[in-house]
Amino acid sequence: MPRSQRNDNFVDQTFTVIADTILKLFPASQKEKEAFAYYRDGMSAQGDGEYAEALSNYEEALKLEENSYDRSYIYYNMGLIHASNGDHDKALEFYEQAIDLNPRMPQALNNVAVIYHHKGENAQDEEQAEEYFNIAADHWVRAIRLAPNNYIEAQNWLKTTGRADINLFF
Repeated sequence: MPRSQRNDNFVDQTFTVIADTILKLFPASQKEKEAFAYYRDGMSAQGDGEYAEALSNYEEALKLEENSYDRSYIYYNMGLIHASNGDHDKALEFYEQAIDLNPRMPQALNNVAVIYHHKGENAQDEEQAEEYFNIAADHWVRAIRLAPNNYIEAQNWLKTTGRADINLFF
């Protein structure tokens, strides 16, 4: 049974009814509607912590979804799951795919930066740490340019480490 048919709380039921109504009225092909249904079920499963089910739904959505903007959010959510499971390398793959399709996705840029910053903090040698920190800085600068009121901690880190002139963002 699709997840959208087994939501048991009021908010989920309401969301499902509204989403289904919009989906029926929205001028989209059957394939696009199926892709959205898989995406919606993936988001619901992800919200419930059912990551294997979410990934399965996202994979099905990717088979059907042709719009690169919509695909970028599927990849982004898949990256979130892998990051939350501690598989940072796999998460990076999905975040980078999302960014390739949608370079104006600051949350994906931020998440890539966070992972590289973490890698820099845990690097075995200073040269490798600097390389990771520079990659993090590049991604944070891009994210901050897209969303200047977000990522305040990253802005402070960029400023205190001398990796960016924060005044350039404002």
